[in-house]
Amino acid sequence: MDNGVKEGPVRLREDAEAVLSSSVSSKRDHRQVLSSLLSGALAGALAKTAVAPLDRTKIIFQVSSKRFSAKEAFRVLYYTYLNEGFLSLWRGNSATMVRVVPYAAIQFSAHEEYKRILGSYYGFRGEALPPWPRLFAGALAGTTAASLTYPLDLVRARMAVTPKEMYSNIFHVFIRISREEGLKTLYHGFMPTVLGVIPYAGLSFFTYETLKSLHREYSGRRQPYPFERMIFGACAGLIGQSASYPLDVVRRRMQTAGVTGYPRASIACTLRTIVREEGAVRGLYKGLSMNWVKGPIAVGISFTTFDLLQILLRHLQS
Repeated sequence: MDNGVKEGPVRLREDAEAVLSSSVSSKRDHRQVLSSLLSGALAGALAKTAVAPLDRTKIIFQVSSKRFSAKEAFRVLYYTYLNEGFLSLWRGNSATMVRVVPYAAIQFSAHEEYKRILGSYYGFRGEALPPWPRLFAGALAGTTAASLTYPLDLVRARMAVTPKEMYSNIFHVFIRISREEGLKTLYHGFMPTVLGVIPYAGLSFFTYETLKSLHREYSGRRQPYPFERMIFGACAGLIGQSASYPLDVVRRRMQTAGVTGYPRASIACTLRTIVREEGAVRGLYKGLSMNWVKGPIAVGISFTTFDLLQILLRHLQS
């Protein structure tokens, strides 16, 4: 009888502690998600703004039959500046920000969640995942972000390759496309985007996480210096973008088909047209050398900013 009386309060106290622990854990998880979303959004915005003029120039070459060279790329930049002004080099960047902020926020936050889920499944902490799950987490994160923000990517590409008179702002692009081409056009080019983002995001996150892990193992320091993070991110961007670049060219050609004179076609037809008219290497890798300049810079800034903001927010929370 006495045991029953004693066990009652003990059980109640244990139940209360379990509920409290669960509530604290849930709040911590919510804070981590919000922290990842905020850090990812700022990281993506800063990285894309830094390389916006180069990105716009690359898209102009991707969607045309012009031969790419460093001299021609510089000429495009120079004449754009002369004819339309300095700020026109960032034309389409507002649409880029509308897309990149949610895209980067979702991608980085999803990556942290996928690492945590796969880590618990394999019995590892997220940062110490084995190679294949590490690659899988990056690919899933990129696919999730691309699926949720694709129409904004199409709008950004349209604004980058058209004169101001055609589309005055982001909303104007959406209105004209829906009226003149139909709403389904907003997802034209979606398949090559997903097929390209799987190796791009997978290899980018895999390379960055692997280099950080190797650094921890061989240097004995738990955290790399900011310039080391930049180097790791640059390597990640170089590998990821090189692997997925042909699909990026196909995606851009499909996205801008309605305004550049090319007929709207499937992935296979677009690919065949590019190869037939411009050649496999010259057509599918057009602008890649510019990507080797801007890609590592953008990815390096993005990964470094995300990591440093995460560290800062953790310090502020504690």
